[in-house]
Amino acid sequence: MSKLKLVVLKNMEEFGDKVNKHLNKMNKTHKSYITKLKTNRFSNGEGKVVIEESINNNDIYILSDVGNYGVKYKMHGVDHFMSPDEHFEDIKRVIAATSGHASKINVIMPLLYEARQHKRRGNESLDCAISLQELEKIGVNSIITFDAHDPSICNAIPHLPFENFYPTNPILKQIFKKEKINDVLVISPDMGAMERARYYADILNCDVGVFYKRRDLSKVVNGKNPIVEHMYMGANPEGKNIIVVDDMIASGSSMIEVAEQLKEKGALNIYLVATFSLFTEGIKEFENAYHNQLFTKLYTTNLSYIPEEIKNKDWFEEADCSKYMAQIINTLNKKQDLNALKNAKKKEIYRQNKRRKIL
Repeated sequence: MSKLKLVVLKNMEEFGDKVNKHLNKMNKTHKSYITKLKTNRFSNGEGKVVIEESINNNDIYILSDVGNYGVKYKMHGVDHFMSPDEHFEDIKRVIAATSGHASKINVIMPLLYEARQHKRRGNESLDCAISLQELEKIGVNSIITFDAHDPSICNAIPHLPFENFYPTNPILKQIFKKEKINDVLVISPDMGAMERARYYADILNCDVGVFYKRRDLSKVVNGKNPIVEHMYMGANPEGKNIIVVDDMIASGSSMIEVAEQLKEKGALNIYLVATFSLFTEGIKEFENAYHNQLFTKLYTTNLSYIPEEIKNKDWFEEADCSKYMAQIINTLNKKQDLNALKNAKKKEIYRQNKRRKIL
């Protein structure tokens, strides 16, 4: 087992501290695994990274939340909030600072950079594939992410380990802790999220349904084709408690439209689940939907930045994934079987589910 070091970028400091504490407990030590790091910015916005301690022959895990839009710095004397592009550049700076010294470089991006630009039509850029190939070329040994928008993006780097985890277990634990529900139906809001929905349904031992998004391909609004209609296919939701699962919420409009249709079809409580609740817009619309009783709760994770203004909302619940992350890192560092970790967690949730007689 190589010595383990965490390189935690500023966009993930709070989460990184939690991961460090869990690693301490797992390995029965009080030493910090977090590497001392400085990320400096010049007044024109250019940056640099300085590793302030030796990382020779260490197994490095770089933690970065590229979706964190709450990190800012001064550029030309004005507050500037960092974009995903800038966060990704800082990851590359860390790699440049550690390359040739670390025994292994692992990049952990819970929210995969450019994940929504995973394929192209016509003359579009293919950003996600290019960024993964770039990491491979500059010396990264493995990439770890959560709930990739399209897991098949790993085909862009066939020779580089690409681990995609689902935070299903921490989320379901939080749901079981807060709710007592039965007669459940899992719903995918679109065809692309069916694999995720089936994973939830498998653990919960219940049926699954899906909405087909019919889009107007002749128009582009905010970078995407607007949805014209949601068409439902699957088991009858009438009288059921619904769990709607997706990878991310930007404005939440699609989730709200799905909840509205499910209510019209006679659904009881509707629980919305998203791995990443970005809320780059649409918080007011989400608040109105809650007051109109279109959904009961939103369950999400702390794997990416969440605006402070929604953390104390009555409809918001956060599942802490820091222990799960620490288990993944510890397992990889000790070169143990990751599938054993995944299956053990799945069985644990299923046992809890049966013991509490929730379903």
